[in-house]
Amino acid sequence: MKGNHQQSSVLVALSKEHLVPVSSIDDICAGYLGKNKPFIRYLVEDKNFNGKKIAEVLSYNYGYPLIQLENFDTSLVPEGVRNEGLITKHNALPLFLRGKVLFVAMSDPTNLDALEEIQFNTGFSTELVLADEQGLHSCIEKVLEESDALDISDIDSEELSDLDVHEEKKEEDRAIDGEDDAPIVVFINKILLDAIKKGASDLHFEPYENIFRIRFRIDGILAEIAHPPVSLASRMAARLKVMSKLDIAERRVPQDGRIKLALSKKKSIDFRVSTLPTMWGEKIVMRILDSSSAMLGINMLGYELDQKKIYTDALEQPQGMILVTGPTGSGKTVSLYTGLNILNTAERNISTAEDPIEINLEGINQVQINNRAGLTFPTALRSFLRQDPDIVMVGEIRDLETAEIAIKAAQTGHLVLSTLHTNSAAETLTRLLNMGVPAYNVASSVSIIIAQRLARRLCPHCKEHELLSELQLAEQGFPTDKLSEIQLFKAVGCEQCTKGYKGRVGIYEVIKISNEISSIIMQGGNSLDIANQCQKEGYRNLRQSGLLKAMTGITSLNEVNRVTSG
Repeated sequence: MKGNHQQSSVLVALSKEHLVPVSSIDDICAGYLGKNKPFIRYLVEDKNFNGKKIAEVLSYNYGYPLIQLENFDTSLVPEGVRNEGLITKHNALPLFLRGKVLFVAMSDPTNLDALEEIQFNTGFSTELVLADEQGLHSCIEKVLEESDALDISDIDSEELSDLDVHEEKKEEDRAIDGEDDAPIVVFINKILLDAIKKGASDLHFEPYENIFRIRFRIDGILAEIAHPPVSLASRMAARLKVMSKLDIAERRVPQDGRIKLALSKKKSIDFRVSTLPTMWGEKIVMRILDSSSAMLGINMLGYELDQKKIYTDALEQPQGMILVTGPTGSGKTVSLYTGLNILNTAERNISTAEDPIEINLEGINQVQINNRAGLTFPTALRSFLRQDPDIVMVGEIRDLETAEIAIKAAQTGHLVLSTLHTNSAAETLTRLLNMGVPAYNVASSVSIIIAQRLARRLCPHCKEHELLSELQLAEQGFPTDKLSEIQLFKAVGCEQCTKGYKGRVGIYEVIKISNEISSIIMQGGNSLDIANQCQKEGYRNLRQSGLLKAMTGITSLNEVNRVTSG
């Protein structure tokens, strides 16, 4: 037999189960020569073999246990053994420690050199477990992405200065960035790094007459972080403007820019920067745009099962309009981007008009609205419709002209996604009517409406039971038939959270436009009529969805009261 002995050994084992004809072994080995990929991956990707079948056969023939990695908890992988070089070199993933033994998942049981090298580098004894190639490859990518994110905590603030935007600096910029301002550079880098570590969504640099404060918005709540000397406000503003490629000499009008920080090979963070002249200097607000938030997947956003089904079913339709509504900071963009990621395939032409583009999505044609240049939402939409679109996303429906074009697109064989600033699903429909959109167009084009808020998640490490009487529970709106079963939790606070909360979860009202709701629209019904019909059809409003989150211990009743009315 030609080829590497290990490859031939694998193929012989597969031939015993008739997965590979004996006559093809030499040809397969010859075809693998020069391929820069693991042998099992070559069989799966280039030869179309079934990865799970290969794993089962090799497990039986070589006597190694088989593991399914589809639902493997990657947090079990010890941080000290997440060596990207070894993992990618050997296509081998250390899974967990049991005593002094490190269990390593591989798809090729003949690659014993990998076990020896991992053992040498980690100092642990190694045990091999077999995994199918597709599951192993996906799990490795996930672990490396997580490790990449963890690298942030190891970055020193001085190192971060090398990761700023690589712009060609003008002479006045060099003066700002000179040796005298080295402490300013280091301080700002530390602030940016702290914001990323703390999971902040926004940073506020605010000068006043006697103080200069820096605040982070964490889980939707602003918190004071630092009070540098007020004399440094102008120098810090100049430094941030240099990083954002803004005009440092212009202090009289607002400016907008961006900063891109590459924290590692695979992890970069974008900041959207806005400057505003105030009485005592320029206030600067930076929005952190982390593309990973758009890749969470719909299961991570907080939709209940019935709500998720309504949303995904609407995404599968060839036409219609999906509207997401809520105040600024309620997570509308993430909901829309999550839907676009589900739809983003090679078979679909997707175009978006956004102001601004917050997150870059590969494979989707994103257009930045520029009103000064005449590139408005209506202009972009008209152009989209001449470019054979399947799916169109409009960042926001702000006026009648945009609404009419979007509705026309939804009625002529396109799926349209957009947002509106209203408080509930029912109010979204009446807002369109108040804009001047004919009732029959609203009733015939809108498929579903999602109203949403973001509530802080209770910290699992310190939350405590909250005792309320059945009367108090009933007054809050909990189901009267379950009052005796309800267990609530309250925020406490510990070292691992912020005042008892860590992270956020979506609270949703998801309404599918039924024939009955359409009839109310056509008859000129108001938002109260529509809301009553939604209740009759069994749709939970925002308050009811929030109470459900509290009943399951995800958030507290106080938090539900904060983000929902009533």
